Amino acid sequence: MMEAQRVWMCFVTILSVEFVALGYEPDFIYPLENVTIPQGRDATFTCVVNNLGGYRVSAGGDTSKARVAWIKADTKAILAIHEHVITNNARLSVTHSDSNTWTLLIRNARREDRGQYMCQVNTDPMKSQTAFLEVVIPPDIVYEETSGDMMVPEGGSAKLVCKAKGYPKPKIVWRREDGGDIILRGLQSTRSKVASYENEVLSLVKVTRSEMGAYLCIAANGVPPSVSKRMMVHVHFHPLIQVPNQLVGAPTNTDVTLQCHVEASPKAINYWTRENGEMIITSDKYQMTEFNSSYYSVQMRLVIRRFNKVDIGGYKCISKNSIGDAEGNIRLYEMQLKGNHVDKSDLDLESELDNGSDETDEDANSSNAINDGGESSVRGEMAGVSSSSPHFFLHPPVLLALLVVCI
Repeated sequence: MMEAQRVWMCFVTILSVEFVALGYEPDFIYPLENVTIPQGRDATFTCVVNNLGGYRVSAGGDTSKARVAWIKADTKAILAIHEHVITNNARLSVTHSDSNTWTLLIRNARREDRGQYMCQVNTDPMKSQTAFLEVVIPPDIVYEETSGDMMVPEGGSAKLVCKAKGYPKPKIVWRREDGGDIILRGLQSTRSKVASYENEVLSLVKVTRSEMGAYLCIAANGVPPSVSKRMMVHVHFHPLIQVPNQLVGAPTNTDVTLQCHVEASPKAINYWTRENGEMIITSDKYQMTEFNSSYYSVQMRLVIRRFNKVDIGGYKCISKNSIGDAEGNIRLYEMQLKGNHVDKSDLDLESELDNGSDETDEDANSSNAINDGGESSVRGEMAGVSSSSPHFFLHPPVLLALLVVCI
């Protein structure tokens, strides 16, 4: 009798051991990984569970296989159980592969899909693991709240605003398109130059013509691509003319080039006349060209071909825009040559007049400066000459001296 009891106990123990072997509790092989994707992309969570097939769950006396469920943890909404989607969301699907791998797929992810997702096994007690879905949104310019091109008088102020949306919140950085510095002026006449400036608002105070140009607001939040908007700042002022040489001498039968440097905004109409007001037009005798050196600077050039005595006299370069007008004066005279050399008396006169005009030049240069506050003083008039043959440039007092010599 005692022997029989020992055999039964041993059989029960074996059965018990076999039951436990067939009923190992499921466990997760890999952790559920967080996912970060741009809006509109597909998000995937993969849950790998071991020993799920042999585990039985008892409920009301009945046993069933353990199952994997997907739950939106922050809302406690059941998304799927095993291979069946529960939620009414056509963008969600569940797949089962390799007997122990369950995959939750969220197609065309939206911002409202972000949050914690749970892979849960209905053991007793329940086992689960969670991961976070972050849906990021690349930056986009809010054009309705962003400035456009601006026009401001020289010495005035301009306020540029740039708004952008996205997640995370985009940062706004300002740069000049030409790579120049942005000039920041404070309330107490402080002034600083920066290559870039981070803020939604860029305030330009006491604007000068050198600050005219294109400004870029660049929005970035770490989610490619970054976006930008180009804004043009037009600084308006009346034309100003500089003449590098007001008195030009050249031998006859040579080509002479007269030059004027014009600064104007808005764009000006530029032309040449003789001193009697007769407008000069392009022909075999005259060639006129313009070269833009900046948004507001233009080099005017007049080439007089085969210079002769009828060309001697005064010339005017004239610039007009909607704000005002300006003119520069140049006087052209014949330079006498003896053989292949310039008459020494002409050079001595030029040298003497150059020395006598140093003080005048210094005064003119001081009057030509433009202050930082954007207020510009009238600049001295100037002109230039170039030729394949020798030309000589004299300062303004030369004209009076020559007239005296002639008399």
